[in-house]
Amino acid sequence: MVSRIIPVDPFDLIIFGGTGDLARRKILPGLFRRFCAGQMPNNARIIGAARSTLSAEQYKAQIGTAISEFGNVTGNQAKQLNAFLAQLDYVKIDVKGEDGWRNLASKVRKNFVNAHYFSVAPSLFGDIAKRLNHWQIATPDSRIVVEKPFGRDLESSQKLNASLAAQFDEGQIYRIDHYLGKETVQNLMAVRFGNVLFEPLWNAQYIDHIQITVAETVGVGGRGAYYDTSGAMRDMVQNHLMQLLCLIAMEPPARFDPDAVRDEKLKVIRALGDVKPHEIVRGQYDGALDAQSYRQDVENPRSFTESYLCLKAHIENWRWSGVPFYLRTGKKLKERSSEIAIVFKKLPHSIFKDSGEAKNNVLAIRLQPNEGMTMDVTIKEPGPGGMRLIQLPLDMTFSEVLGDTAHDAPDAYERLIMDVIRGNQTLFMRGDEVEAAWTWTDPIINAWEARNDVPKIYETGSSGPDDANLLMDRDGRQWRDIT
Repeated sequence: MVSRIIPVDPFDLIIFGGTGDLARRKILPGLFRRFCAGQMPNNARIIGAARSTLSAEQYKAQIGTAISEFGNVTGNQAKQLNAFLAQLDYVKIDVKGEDGWRNLASKVRKNFVNAHYFSVAPSLFGDIAKRLNHWQIATPDSRIVVEKPFGRDLESSQKLNASLAAQFDEGQIYRIDHYLGKETVQNLMAVRFGNVLFEPLWNAQYIDHIQITVAETVGVGGRGAYYDTSGAMRDMVQNHLMQLLCLIAMEPPARFDPDAVRDEKLKVIRALGDVKPHEIVRGQYDGALDAQSYRQDVENPRSFTESYLCLKAHIENWRWSGVPFYLRTGKKLKERSSEIAIVFKKLPHSIFKDSGEAKNNVLAIRLQPNEGMTMDVTIKEPGPGGMRLIQLPLDMTFSEVLGDTAHDAPDAYERLIMDVIRGNQTLFMRGDEVEAAWTWTDPIINAWEARNDVPKIYETGSSGPDDANLLMDRDGRQWRDIT
């Protein structure tokens, strides 16, 4: 199967923070792969903008090294690297002052699509947005891309949105969440709304519960200072897991366009009920063997920030009344795994009572690793000896079913940046969506702070704190294995 690559229009992409970690690890290697795939036109241009004193040639050499290190460059692609680097330029700039802006203004072509990627701290968003307009670099068709965190609570997110809205229309602002660029996440919409098999069953009548898991084996790494002021709720649940929940739970939009999809996602967030204290478990990893504890990693011996969080959410509408959504995420767990599991109800009556238990059908959507989907179904165990029931998965691992097409599919950043150039906001969060998510999240955080909640300790390499299992046990359910 061969996928058809449609080139985007010629563009100028300015990356503020162009020498930073995100630009080197994700943005520029991703753009290089789109260049190799033929999606990036030869007259496109990428301009790095940062504080470092570099010539354009020095910047190209730096990015060439980064692409070789992080871009999984194949033999054929290596031949195209010089052609890609020729499309790069660099400007030394002071985002809070005036140095460099005149130079940048002279380089940006107004007759092309121009996009501005704010790969910098959120505190700088307003300064950059203001100067893009002051120096007449931005046009009414310009797009700006901003990375999370979109604030740390409702008040700060409102201020952040206001600082951007003062300079750009909502239709020009692309709040990027790389989880929404994953192939499997987008396939979730195709499975739901493109198959008559699933949508009639996608409700409280047939679904018992839903589990959303994002498990990581790594710790906080070099993000300790940021993470210790954020924690799993702000870093993962309020954005990544919230977006996955919305795509699962939203009503079918009238059409597949940005505002129709985002209108339905917003309705889900606004329908979320309160989370009671016994419906949430916070955890913090401790060292096992030679591993460091969370407190050692963040260099804060008194930290009560959670590196693990699970909770039971409720959506208070007709479709999902009585169906719990169990969300969990954590660091230093035994396996790296991101999965959405739709667990259907058991049969109302089984005719095979002496043949083994007919278990719940489960549609499992794997985001990582090995993107794909499985559907657990009950069948007869092969062989003689009468009717014996077993459960087997119908497996659609993308790399096995789609072959090279799956391997060549763009990663999340590649896809989302190309969507920015096309002007397609479907997979980007709208301002009211972000604020609604904080409106739900803030009371949960305030409540555990008010009761001086202390995270439960769990060992590095485990499945998380024991209390997480008790949360499910009380409902007569259990977490799926992290595999």
